[in-house]
Amino acid sequence: MNGKLKNLADKLGILTEYYDAGQNRKKYEISDEVVKFFIEKLGYDASTDEAIEKSLARFENRRWQETLEPVYVVEQNNVCIDVVLPENEIDTLAGITAVSRQNQKTYHLETSVAGTEQKHIGHTSFARRFLTVSTPLEIGYYDLTLVVAGRSYHSVLAVAPEKCYTNEALENSRLWGYALQLYSLKSRRNWGVGDFTDLKNFVDFCASEGGDVIGLNPLNILEHNFPENASPYFSVSRLFLNPVYIDIENVPECRPGDIDEVRDRLSEFRNAELIQYEQIYPLKIKFMERFYERFKADKNTSRHKEFDDFCAREGAELNKLAVFLTLYEERCHTVWGGWRAWEEQYRNPSNPAVKAYAESHADRVGFYKFLQFEAFRQFDAAAEEVSRRGLKIGFYRDLAVGVGQDSAESWSDPDVFIADAGAGAPPDAFFPGGQKWGLGAFNPFVLKAKAYEPLIKILRANMRSTGALRIDHVMSLMRLYVIPNSKPLGTYIMYNFADMLNIVAIESHLNRCVVAGESMGNVPDGFLDALEKKNIYSLSVLWAERAVGWGGDFNQPETYPVKAFTSVGTHDMAPLRMWWFGYDIADMRQAGIIPNDEVMKNNYHEREQDRWKLLKALDASGLWPQDRCRQSNYIYGESYPEGMAEAVNAFVASCPSKVFLTELENILEVEKRQNLPGVDRDKHPNWRRKLPVDLEDFSDNEMIKRNLAAIKRVR
Repeated sequence: MNGKLKNLADKLGILTEYYDAGQNRKKYEISDEVVKFFIEKLGYDASTDEAIEKSLARFENRRWQETLEPVYVVEQNNVCIDVVLPENEIDTLAGITAVSRQNQKTYHLETSVAGTEQKHIGHTSFARRFLTVSTPLEIGYYDLTLVVAGRSYHSVLAVAPEKCYTNEALENSRLWGYALQLYSLKSRRNWGVGDFTDLKNFVDFCASEGGDVIGLNPLNILEHNFPENASPYFSVSRLFLNPVYIDIENVPECRPGDIDEVRDRLSEFRNAELIQYEQIYPLKIKFMERFYERFKADKNTSRHKEFDDFCAREGAELNKLAVFLTLYEERCHTVWGGWRAWEEQYRNPSNPAVKAYAESHADRVGFYKFLQFEAFRQFDAAAEEVSRRGLKIGFYRDLAVGVGQDSAESWSDPDVFIADAGAGAPPDAFFPGGQKWGLGAFNPFVLKAKAYEPLIKILRANMRSTGALRIDHVMSLMRLYVIPNSKPLGTYIMYNFADMLNIVAIESHLNRCVVAGESMGNVPDGFLDALEKKNIYSLSVLWAERAVGWGGDFNQPETYPVKAFTSVGTHDMAPLRMWWFGYDIADMRQAGIIPNDEVMKNNYHEREQDRWKLLKALDASGLWPQDRCRQSNYIYGESYPEGMAEAVNAFVASCPSKVFLTELENILEVEKRQNLPGVDRDKHPNWRRKLPVDLEDFSDNEMIKRNLAAIKRVR
């Protein structure tokens, strides 16, 4: 790679080389072709040496050609902005005002000059003046207006706290709760998939046992017309909720007798081993369509007012979602290639043809809004139960790292995503070929040009009625591995890390929401220190708390991080009993992740060693249940230790981490995992596993009672 191409890539934040997360730190060098692809997608030309030179000059001059940045993201104790003007105008600044978006208060900013730079471009000399603002400003967003020689210039000022929001309960105590996949809840009243009424009832169960946190899988809306695409991390929009979680019998328009016609089917759904999304979701939609007709005809003043208020609050984004779903529904079985293959006039939501379409299909658009209205109403009822029962954190929601490329988000604002590419993961020890997630990735330059509004909306939507937010793959605030759609591998794209962290901190403060970041994988040097400084909690799992990577002895709990949400595993990992017997290794061999029998044999041997290491760690902790102490050495495959789940839960729960999340899959000795990363549902039934015990029976279940007692003894 020639020096000029590398220089341009470096300036644009396109990595030309990186090291993986393996113990040997393998170096990867990126091809010119991939680098040039991303240079073009970020708006520059690298087709020839001459074009590269022009792009470098354009990049160097870009700040000098705008009076104000589109946004200034600053910390409250250091509010600074810069202004660029022709040199002969720089001393004519008449004043700067800031209008708060929180309370509409106007501030006339007092500033002092911190420095000035000059640059000559063409026939004009420019001055760039750095200003320090001394006027005290509250945390939040402001509309800036600068007046020079009778002309007005505008920007956004985002004032961040030094740290993300701190929940007092986390400062003064160690809390515990559950990591829950909502869809997996079984109950004798749901329709074969966990719903928002189950969630409300689970809040009561959690509170009755002294728990304070309920970790949830992403609840965002998925593909309406293809419900079998059930990954909660591949949504249509991270701004709205998945209607599959609506409790049909709790909808106000539901009448006695409505459900009689389908009771036999519901019984089949409940008794099925796996969730039957392709049958359950359309059936729920059929009933919701019936209820929507009743809603329109009823003219219930209060109910209609609530609906109108909801639509007004959610505004343009709700409308765009509903129009997108209506357009998609008409075309999904006849037009291949997603929304980018639609008729040209429908590819842009700002096109007058889209407005005309929405008006001519107002009833269907209204139906999709009604779905969200009811989903939000039921979720809010569960959130109100959290407040009523006094959970100190309550819901701990999960924000997916990206959104589907063929999604309402990408259709609504395509420019903010890098075109013809998607987020993924680089090659590593587990996936030597990398992972192609196919998720839309933000264009860092467009994101800043839009004053980070797309990110702000997503954070705000997922922090709503939420005590804590888990940011999936939090490294994406700094860099994200992005792959051209036409290539197997890509490279890292860098983001404005300081800006992104501060935007998260602002929303955390405004929404009174604790933030945690999932940072497993290829973590950049210094990244975790930056998160800790910003009061973003880390995540920790038993399997990663090892002396040397993933293969060393298990650390004793007292060494675990304090500012962390800690658990035994995650939805991507094998439950404890499955891990013990090595059934996950057989699954990975069958799915082709383990390439041959020799590797599988080595994995079994390593697992046998890991079992000994875990037993050794548990013995040293002294946390085996007294009436279920270890009876033998459990030669590989012999049996499952009777008190294993209790001992492991107590082991991890005894750590100093501020939050411990137990998983019902471990407590109930589930032998199958929720998700096998890197494969589709044709090889593994991802996101379809139900818990083996009904929610109504949790309080009386002996395994649950024993495990919760073990947790509460050490927390």
